[in-house]
Amino acid sequence: MTTDATNLDLELSLCQLLDPAVMADPYPLYTRLRECDPVHWDPFMHAWVVTSYAEAITVLHRFSGDRAPSQEALEAMGCAELSPIAQLMAKQMMFLDDAAHARLRSLMASVFAPRHVQLLGEGIQEVADRILDRYVGRHSFDLLTDFAEPLPTAVAANILGVPASDSKRLKAWGSNFGKMLGNIHHAAEFTDQIMRSVNDAVAYFSAAIHKLAESPHEGLIHSLLTAEVEGMRLTEDEVVANCVLFTAGAQEDITNLIGNGMLTLLRNPDAIMQLAADPSLIPSAVEELLRYESPTQQTTRVARDDVMLGGKLIRKRQQVIVVLGAANRDPEKFSDPERLDITRKENRHLAFGWGAHFCLGAMLARAEGQIALQTLLRRVSNLGLESDQADWRINLGLRGLHSLPVRFGAVNEEHHGPSHGSSPA
Repeated sequence: MTTDATNLDLELSLCQLLDPAVMADPYPLYTRLRECDPVHWDPFMHAWVVTSYAEAITVLHRFSGDRAPSQEALEAMGCAELSPIAQLMAKQMMFLDDAAHARLRSLMASVFAPRHVQLLGEGIQEVADRILDRYVGRHSFDLLTDFAEPLPTAVAANILGVPASDSKRLKAWGSNFGKMLGNIHHAAEFTDQIMRSVNDAVAYFSAAIHKLAESPHEGLIHSLLTAEVEGMRLTEDEVVANCVLFTAGAQEDITNLIGNGMLTLLRNPDAIMQLAADPSLIPSAVEELLRYESPTQQTTRVARDDVMLGGKLIRKRQQVIVVLGAANRDPEKFSDPERLDITRKENRHLAFGWGAHFCLGAMLARAEGQIALQTLLRRVSNLGLESDQADWRINLGLRGLHSLPVRFGAVNEEHHGPSHGSSPA
């Protein structure tokens, strides 16, 4: 390969996201990829990279989700020590396909039924108000660490049916597992930290299962243990593995939805004025924020057989990285995609994936996002950014902030439930 070709490969590689300046605004890189080579072989990631909406749909719909890394793949990435985690991932619904995936999903879906999520609305609202109560009389806080993180963490503990006092541990475990999910190609530096967290989480949920046998009580762990569809039930190992996955997804994705969303709105004050004037736009606004700054930027699939995609031959078992953040700004699908439009009507974004692996927790994420947004707008006056600079985490797959310092006039002491006709969708 010539030097010029090598330089072009590097310029178009997702490895560019390891540069904080690129991570701060990855969308120009995505645009270059989509315009130059929408189905691109990335030699540095050892995978195909898909950035167009139509081809992303094809991959999400037809390619395999059975992608837990093999021992050989981990060794090639210098992460052989993560083999026990790969074995755990092989029991998680997110990394299964076909009959194995269908079995787990049908059992999990019985727990995540819409009626269950709707019943959580009042509890989510109560948590959001209780968090803001701490800042009455204050005029600044870190919106990420003081609100966007503790809200989904407290909700996750409540859903799991574990003590609220364990929330900090759940947050740490979820964050570290998120490093694995978002940086699988660059996880070597986090190996010890990830291994400790996953081992601790597995031990914790195993102990919780044994406690439930002695003293049954409601919660996701109990629901998963007792869920039955057509005579099928989950094994204890499957319950543990998917509780670990839930701990990461229910915290990282929702924290990022709230943090990314509020940063975007605060950078677009006209949109905040629109929402203040018409809170019924909040569900639409959350969908646009999911499209515009997708909390999950990438997901990976595997080719089932040799297949042509975008004029390229993808070999059987080669990995394909679908860049959801790029597909969600494809001008072939979205009108004026670089513009935030909280009233956007045609908004079939891919923030929650597509097809058989569409995120089972999408309704919960939407509910928490809507309640968080409407509560902040209702209770916090004159909200503004402390700095124009955003502090993004280096995570190729999960887009989120380290912090989001804000200032405000006051936090209203009054408490109300969901108002102005806006309810979790």
